[in-house]
This record gives sequence, structure tokens and C-alpha cells, in this order.
Amino acid sequence: MMQQSFVHESSYVDEGAVIGEDTKIWHFCHVQKEAKIGSHCVLGQNVNIANHVTIGDYVKIQNNVSIYEGVELEDGVFCGPSCVFTNDLTPRAKFPKGNSNYKKTLVKEGASIGANATIVCGHTIGRYAMIAAGAVVTHDVPDYALVLGVPAKVAGRVDEQGNIVEKYE
Repeated sequence: MMQQSFVHESSYVDEGAVIGEDTKIWHFCHVQKEAKIGSHCVLGQNVNIANHVTIGDYVKIQNNVSIYEGVELEDGVFCGPSCVFTNDLTPRAKFPKGNSNYKKTLVKEGASIGANATIVCGHTIGRYAMIAAGAVVTHDVPDYALVLGVPAKVAGRVDEQGNIVEKYE
């Protein structure tokens, strides 16, 4: 049975944005023009989805997360509260470079990003990888890797359900 998406009255969805069926967008969110959000997604309070961002199906984005232009989330991605994405390695307020210079970030299917983790732009987070809370990702993350720390380092492997199946010393 198809269900309409839900957008809380305090949120804004700009003209040209596409919202999939049964997606819920909660308080104080902003979905900017030409963003594409898949079906069965949940955007918590105070989420910003920038222009031209693509988000797959069954994605959950917790409170206080901004998905900036240049970031793509595939199906089943989890973004914990207040995790951070970037799109410019050398930003300057006085000398903006524009979106043609943004570095792309890809978060692949089923990956999870913990609360307050930072994903530095220009990297790929592998399928079903798990980024620990507070980690700072400065390199590509392999499929099924558990990474933690500042900078984030591979500390083990997880399965698709998020169970740690191997820990490295």
C-alpha cells in the first residue's frame, strides 16, 4: 500500500525537490531545490538537505545533521545525531570557490555514521561500514569496516546487522 510522505508544518521543501513515498520529515527541516530523497526515509529534527543531494531509500538521518551538496547517501544509510559532512577542503568566506569545486563524498549502502562523527569530503564510506561516534574520517573506509578515533582507523569488521565479527588490536 503506497503512503504519502509526511512533512511537518515547521519544515520547508523547496520547489523542485523530490520526496519519496512514506518518507517522514520532522520539525524545522529544510530540503533544498533539486534534492532527491528516496522512499521510507526519516529526517529528524533540524536536518538540512542541500541542493542536488541524492538520498536513497530507507535512510535515517537523526537530529541536527546537514547533508551538503556533493554528498550522496545510498540505500539504508544511518546518520547519527549531529554527525558532520563537509564538501570543501579549504573553505574561505571571502573567496568562495563554488559548487564546481566541491569534493564528492559517497556513503554506500547500509553504512552507519555515529553521533558527532565528522566525514571529511572526498572520501567513500564502504557498504555496511560502521563509523564510531566522534570519529573523524580522513580516508576511504572499506566495506564492513569498523573505524574509530581521530583520525579514524580501522579497528575491526562488522556484519550487515552491525555486529562486531572481528576486532583488531
